[in-house]
Amino acid sequence: MNLGLPEMVFIFLLALVVVGPKRLPGLARQLGKWVAEFKRVSNDFRNQLETEMMNIELDEHARKQTESADASRSEMDEKSWQPTMLPPVGIVSRSNGDVTTEAETDSTSERPAPSSLGQPPTPVRSSPDA
Repeated sequence: MNLGLPEMVFIFLLALVVVGPKRLPGLARQLGKWVAEFKRVSNDFRNQLETEMMNIELDEHARKQTESADASRSEMDEKSWQPTMLPPVGIVSRSNGDVTTEAETDSTSERPAPSSLGQPPTPVRSSPDA
């Protein structure tokens, strides 16, 4: 409301005539209390709305961070299934020249003869058909 000086004077004179000079100060005090209470309630309501909006924004931000962390974890999980570099099929022991293979339990696999001390052992690889 945009009230100028002429409008305010008119309202004051009308209130003086309607209410009377004895009750006008009490009515003005009561009106002032109502206006102050209305301002306090409206400020509290506005602060509560702002607080709720801030909480919603913080929740959304936290949810986005959680989703991005979950996405990065799932990316790492997807990469973890990929095979790493495996050791060769035949592992040679340098101390006695024996070859250890996965097919050692088969009776069909052949074991090389122990090599001489001067020459390094040769690894034996099983064929992919076996």
